[in-house]
Amino acid sequence: MRVALRLHRALALLLLAALTLPGPAAAQSILRDAETEAFLKDLSRPLILAAGLDPRSVQIVLVGDQSINAFAGGGQNVFIHSGLITSAADANMLEGVIAHELGHIAGGHNVRFGEGAGPATKISLLSLLAAVGAVAAGAGEAGAAILGLGTSVAQGKFLSFSREQESRADSAGARYLALAGISGRGSIRFFQLLQGNEFRLGIPQNEYVRTHPLSSTRVQNLEATYKADPAWDRATPPALEARFQRIKGKLIGYVEEPPRVFQIYPESQSTVAARYAHAFAWHRTAYPDQANAEADALLRTAPDDPYFLELKGQILLESGHGEEAIPVLRRAVQFAPDQPLIMTLLGHALISTEKPADFAEAEPLLKRAVARDRDNPFAWYQLGVIYDRGGDAPRAALASAERYTLEGNAMGAAANARLALAGLPRSSPDWIRADDIALLAQDALDKQKKRRR
Repeated sequence: MRVALRLHRALALLLLAALTLPGPAAAQSILRDAETEAFLKDLSRPLILAAGLDPRSVQIVLVGDQSINAFAGGGQNVFIHSGLITSAADANMLEGVIAHELGHIAGGHNVRFGEGAGPATKISLLSLLAAVGAVAAGAGEAGAAILGLGTSVAQGKFLSFSREQESRADSAGARYLALAGISGRGSIRFFQLLQGNEFRLGIPQNEYVRTHPLSSTRVQNLEATYKADPAWDRATPPALEARFQRIKGKLIGYVEEPPRVFQIYPESQSTVAARYAHAFAWHRTAYPDQANAEADALLRTAPDDPYFLELKGQILLESGHGEEAIPVLRRAVQFAPDQPLIMTLLGHALISTEKPADFAEAEPLLKRAVARDRDNPFAWYQLGVIYDRGGDAPRAALASAERYTLEGNAMGAAANARLALAGLPRSSPDWIRADDIALLAQDALDKQKKRRR
């Protein structure tokens, strides 16, 4: 019996490893940029509407990961890896990816995970029981064989279900592109890009051990559909394509190592994308003069561009010239009054001066920023600094509780929420918010304790 129990535990662990797919969002950072988020919002809106979804409920989130990947998860969220954007040749390729991921959301594939996992789990449990019975009867080798076969069948069952969902999302994405009047050429070229990478990396082309259909199969299944659509030969609007190239250059400058940046965009290049990339590469390697020169060159082409102004202000601020950054960032906010990330950057510059007048200007600015975007921990941190310097300890604690909640620090969130509750007027909106955070944080702490037991 002791042998059977040990085998049961080992087999259960094996089974768990076989049936659990890695969570794509685990241990990955979210990249925030005002211009990129505005672009992704505008690019995805026609597709979101075509999918019958509400643009206010769908978020396109940029993940700091250099792999070529995207996934739908966490409600109506589409996560795009930075490596996908830096590898995409144009905006149309990105449209094809977003259309596919919206197919997962509209199809409810995340909530239907159990439809695939359930049957696979039943097969695994039956094979596990049969294996334990064989071992108990003294047939250890037979038990191992039964387990191996059961695990293989269960895994195959789940992978088949996953491939079917991917195919459904491909078909849905093709419909959304057609309804939005967007060409499917980019979708085809994206799958060809994936196929090229698979061949380069030597990834086995055996569909039955994959969660996704082969890229070549997806091209064959979709190409005729896309070519029959009137939008097949329709070009991406030049202004939209120009915006894509801008954010691609900016992203490459931010995520790639500087030598690689200058390989992709040689110093002789003077396009907007190249100057963006150069500015970030110089800034990251502590060459502020060269970074400022690139930002100034961009501003000479468009003096009122809020994102060029934001870049200039960021370089000045992070190079230790906070006071010089303030007028530049004020102009950025003036020309992009609804961009909370730029407001937060200006608030940071104002706080860096340590001047009471600048603190007074920063407070309403940061309140506006968190009212428009509550998911920015740095904005909450800056607002907490202002409350603390002004002697408002309860609201400083509440701001810290908000920040720690966003950062996943349940202990910090709970402690600061309790401090806020002790000093805020009972039943006021801030008190109710602190109470909500305290309850959620305590629940998270309780779950952590149970997992450790």
